[in-house]
Amino acid sequence: MPKSTAYTAKTPDAHGRIAYSAQDDAVWRDLFAQQLPRVQDHCAPEYLDGLAKIDLPSDRVPQCADLSETLLDLTGWRVEPVPALIGFKTFFAMLADKTFPAASFIRNRDDFDYIEEPDIFHEIFGHTPLLTDPRFAKFSETIGKAGLEADKSDYSWLIRLYWFTIEFGLIKTDNGIKALGSGLASSPTELLHATSDTPIKKPFDVIDILRTPYRIDIHQPVYFVLESADQLFDAANRDLIADIRQAQSHGLHAPLYEPKAA
Repeated sequence: MPKSTAYTAKTPDAHGRIAYSAQDDAVWRDLFAQQLPRVQDHCAPEYLDGLAKIDLPSDRVPQCADLSETLLDLTGWRVEPVPALIGFKTFFAMLADKTFPAASFIRNRDDFDYIEEPDIFHEIFGHTPLLTDPRFAKFSETIGKAGLEADKSDYSWLIRLYWFTIEFGLIKTDNGIKALGSGLASSPTELLHATSDTPIKKPFDVIDILRTPYRIDIHQPVYFVLESADQLFDAANRDLIADIRQAQSHGLHAPLYEPKAA
């Protein structure tokens, strides 16, 4: 998560609704129109099934209150607008409470194809489809509960499991390797990069993932591929704190990217 942002959070009214501008709605409309055919070609059936269930508007920024009504019926989750940046502790606590934190702003035209920090297009178009599935929703809840048990020094280790699965995970399908993660589904450029032959693709392994560093401001040089979604669901039954300790005993892998310039 970036330490600073040029964007300002939008404040919901007393009913939890945000007054988005016509310009905001136009950015959503154009992002949606651009990304929909790409996810249809490159995303996994699990994501596409969820996208159909959540039934997002194509012409305007959705309201979290409306999405919460749908998710509460399907999985007991809700979506809550938050400031542009929240800390790991708050993030884990919200997941444990079956609440997905959604940054309330939407990117401007200058950041149309790539934005470092999560905006509402990433949060809603990327994340809510998987939250319609009780199994994926349970995995996110498990990450949150593990975060509440973890020490602060463990946060950066635990978040890697979320990063390389829910955010940037890949999965094998009958039609080849497809994108599962929300960061891929919502990214016009990284979705194509991740499903190409360019990056390294490694088999899903919890300890390996926990030991793999990443940068948030580049396309990932390495992705992890699930054989099936059951591998991820099984991971929710592991002792993730013990897994973190095991990963820490081995240490981090050498990064496959250049350090970020100061």
